[in-house]
Amino acid sequence: MKKLKITIQGMHCASCAANIEKAVSKIKGVKSVSVSIMTNKGFVEAEDNLNPEEIKKTVDKIGYKVIIVTENKLISVPK
Repeated sequence: MKKLKITIQGMHCASCAANIEKAVSKIKGVKSVSVSIMTNKGFVEAEDNLNPEEIKKTVDKIGYKVIIVTENKLISVPK
């Protein structure tokens, strides 16, 4: 299991956070997801074989921008 910390840009309300949680939770390999509108951050617990780019693509697809951070190493930066 690995834990990913994500920073999300573009959230405006609690519904935004809920939409992101719902979308990310549908990704195969994701075990849990929690997003906070207050901090613009989220935490994802996933299987080791999950590519973090899947999370980025999913969040981008629903209209938000994400920076995925795992083990204090930057994985992806939005354009």
